[in-house]
This record gives sequence, C-alpha cells and structure tokens, in this order.
Amino acid sequence: MRRAIYPGSFDPVTHGHLDVIERAARLFDEVIVAVAFNEAKKALFTIDERLEFLRRTAGGVPNVTIARFDTLLVDFARERGASAVIRGLRAVSDFEFEFQMALMNRKLDASVETIFLMPKEDFTYLSSRIVKEIARLGGSVDAFVPSSVAAALRRRFPSPRAEEEDGHEDSS
Repeated sequence: MRRAIYPGSFDPVTHGHLDVIERAARLFDEVIVAVAFNEAKKALFTIDERLEFLRRTAGGVPNVTIARFDTLLVDFARERGASAVIRGLRAVSDFEFEFQMALMNRKLDASVETIFLMPKEDFTYLSSRIVKEIARLGGSVDAFVPSSVAAALRRRFPSPRAEEEDGHEDSS
C-alpha cells in the first residue's frame, strides 16, 4: 500500500489545503492528514477544532484519514508505515524552507520521500496566516475556507462593521 502523510498546522484549513489533499488522494492509496500539535506555538484554533474542521471537510474522501501528531515527522511516518510526505508549494518563496525541511527529513530517515504538490492557480496566494488576518480585520473569508471554518472565524473575530451596524440600529 502506498501511504503518504500530509502534515501541517491547518490553522485553519483552507481551500488550498483541501486541493492538495484531494490531489494527493488520487496519487496514493492512503493519505494521512497529520495535524501538528506544538504547545510552544500559539494557534488560533485548538488541536481539537482543527481536527474537526478537517474531519468535516476532508474526512469524506474515502482514502483520507485525519490524525494528530506531536513527534518528529519521520517518526510519525515510520509509525504509520508511510513512505512519502506531501508538501504544498505555493510560490518560489515557499521552496527554500520546504527544501531544507525535505533534506533534513531525508537525513533523519532516507526511506521517507518528500513529494511537492503545487495547488491550483486559484489558491497560490492563499495561506492560513493571510486568511486569519483578513478575518481579524473584518473581511470576508468565505471564498478561501470551507463554510464551517468561515463561521468559526466570524465567531472568533466579530466584524467591527457588524457591531457598528448593530449599535446604529439600536440607537434609532
């Protein structure tokens, strides 16, 4: 069985992530979407929220499973019997970091290959960081993330415009 790991923080999952998951699922018998948990990093969403977002959006793909990990990626891959790590490359700026990580993983375990997938052109500009910033500033993220994630972002970052409109309506 050809098994791959697609690791990430997925804070939050975007349409770009889902595109890579769906295309990786066509290439491998099984894709394990591995949500990284690191107490030292401050995520917007908890590990359980991120796992649930992925279960709702990618969990329906028959050969995709969702898992949490907090170990070295190559150790996680070895434990799960995966021979490949999937990484998304949006732009040239991603390449240097991803290349360094791939080489380090190869040094740690040469049996695990790194496969780079580019998202559809529609998603090359998309990142979780940018989505969170748009939401924080009151912009709509509906075109960038699944509806359940967009709703969670609206709850996390109530729109200042909505609050102003609510206040305006109350004063008339």
